[in-house]
Amino acid sequence: MSKNDKTADGKKDLEKIDFEKALGELENIVQRLESGDTSLEGAIEAYERGVLLKKHCEGKLRDAQLRVEKIEKDGTLSPEPLDKE
Repeated sequence: MSKNDKTADGKKDLEKIDFEKALGELENIVQRLESGDTSLEGAIEAYERGVLLKKHCEGKLRDAQLRVEKIEKDGTLSPEPLDKE
């Protein structure tokens, strides 16, 4: 499996993960990297996964913020985020 295949698979995995689970996995990666108990290759793979998780969490937070702004704007709750600008 090539590096691009692994990255694509990692992104597909993230589509199914909620914010709390992604954040927890990211925290575990940070702890593992800080402990130094992993090989160089393992650390690089963990770092790559961490970057994907960070972006995923940022997107989830951005969507939540847009929903709150929509509620504040028109007083309605919608499962869909406000259009991203």
